[in-house]
Amino acid sequence: MARRNSLGWPRIIALTLAALVATVLPLPDWLEILRPDFVALTVLWFCLLSPRMTGMFHAWGAGLVLDTFRGVLLGQHALALIVITYVATKLRLQIRAFPPLQQTAVILALLWLNEFLLFWIDGVSGHPITDWRRWLAVPAGAACWPLISGLYARIAARR
Repeated sequence: MARRNSLGWPRIIALTLAALVATVLPLPDWLEILRPDFVALTVLWFCLLSPRMTGMFHAWGAGLVLDTFRGVLLGQHALALIVITYVATKLRLQIRAFPPLQQTAVILALLWLNEFLLFWIDGVSGHPITDWRRWLAVPAGAACWPLISGLYARIAARR
């Protein structure tokens, strides 16, 4: 008998909403600059785990909700998440075969791409471009990848 995948839409929606809340939850200023992009990490994890179930539509929807929560240009996070989801989907089998340290390096590169796209969209749309501290969240997010990946794997394994 084939093992049924325990990752269903209720868990996907719950984890995505938890990531959205963790992304917009107020933090002290000194900690705010180190906040990882939990939505991007969640979308990447689902993309690597089950691209047919979540994939691009999930990334687009989560990005639009994040744009609405943050009150920024509608579609900027959606576009950035779709691009990194596409790259991660194309490299999915290679990324999953990597040991954890190399996976973290690939996730770091994808988070850099995500932040660069947001930076570029801010510049093109005429929004004020922030200083260098905006880039500190990228290595913080990559450092959180093994923890988030392990936590989500435990949640997905529950019946």
